[in-house]
Formats: sequence, structure tokens, C-alpha cells
Amino acid sequence: MNNLSGNRNPSSRAETLETAQEAVWKGAFGHEYTNRNTYEPAALDELYRKNYGLTRKELNESFLRGIAKEASFLEVGCNAGNQLLLLQQMGWANLSGLELQPYALEIARSRLPHASLKMGSALTLPYPDSSFDVVFTCGVLIHIAPTDLPRVIDEIHRVSREYIWGSEYYSPEFTEVSYRNHSRLLWKMDYARLFLDRFPDLELVREQRLPYLENQNVDTSFLLRKKRQSV
Repeated sequence: MNNLSGNRNPSSRAETLETAQEAVWKGAFGHEYTNRNTYEPAALDELYRKNYGLTRKELNESFLRGIAKEASFLEVGCNAGNQLLLLQQMGWANLSGLELQPYALEIARSRLPHASLKMGSALTLPYPDSSFDVVFTCGVLIHIAPTDLPRVIDEIHRVSREYIWGSEYYSPEFTEVSYRNHSRLLWKMDYARLFLDRFPDLELVREQRLPYLENQNVDTSFLLRKKRQSV
């Protein structure tokens, strides 16, 4: 099993250095992931139906009801753009994405010519404070080393104007999982609780556990909102 070395964490956003995990995802390992996991919306829905018994579109409709079609979205770690493509099909047009891997970003740009897609790291989001109505991840936080995770969720909180939306592997306790014969590439935990414990201004709008139909794993989707300040 490959054991990735520890991370180097600079103190300021301008000085971000590449982590061991980022190096892996930017290389051949990340390319292979993209090739395995590039889906059109119908195929993505079918994957979700097989895993959980409901489609990704149904999950989106449940969590995003009441969010205007004019709302701005940022996906942190958009990869080839699967989730953004589905949101576009559902009627949201103000879409942005950030992706670390050049190969995945090239594919995303070809599929989403009207979205604003940038290359960059979740450790240093290249956007001003409160830039987006909804900032979200899908299977991204699980690949952030625990030592780097506070910085990433700080950045997500910083650029969100109102909502933080996540879909991640779930465990009630911090758990590292071997991922394709690599250590230090995947961790399960209660990510919604991590945000809520760190930021008193957040409240939980909705959370749904998603047990897999064919094994004992559980995912979670959660929607958090910044509390409105009383005048």
C-alpha cells in the first residue's frame, strides 16, 4: 500500500504549497479517476439509483427546493463537471467550478462552455468573500487530509454568501479508509457536524443519510445556511 507523506501547510492563502494528496490527484491516478467517473446526467442518475434507490436529480430537487434559478453556484472540486451539468439541465445557469486537475478541467470546459471554470486548489479559493449563493462539494472533502480540512472548510465558508451544500461519505467518527491500495487518500467523518462545530453562524437546513443498497457504506447529503443577522 502506498503511504503518502505528510502535508506542508503555509500560514497564508497566497503561499499555498501542493499537498501530497494534490500531487496524486493531479497525476495519472487522478486522470484514471476522471476516465472512470465522467457521466452524462442520465447515467449519473442511474448510478445514484443503483447505489441509493433514488436519482441525483431527485436528491437535488429535495435539497435545493426554494433556491432561485438565478442563484450562483460554486462547485469546489468539479472534476469533469458531472454535477454542474445536471444542475444546468435542471435550470440553474449561474454556475462556477474549481478543479485542481488540468485534464479534468479541460473535459469540464468542453462540456460546460457557459460555466465559469477555473484551475485551483480548495486550500486557496480564488474568489472574494461571499461570492456565491451556494458553495458545494460532492465526494471532495473525503479526499482532504484531516490536517488540511479546517483550512478548506474555512475557505468554503468564506466564499459562501448563504448556503453550503455537501455530499460526502459518512461516519459518525473519523475513519481512514484504504482507497485503491493507497493510504492517506480517503477519510470518512461527519462533515456537516464539522462545519456546524466550527462556525456558530451556520444552521442545518436538511441532512439525509444515504445507505448503499449493495453494501454497508453510508453517504450523507447536507445543506447548511448562514443565519440571518437581526437588524
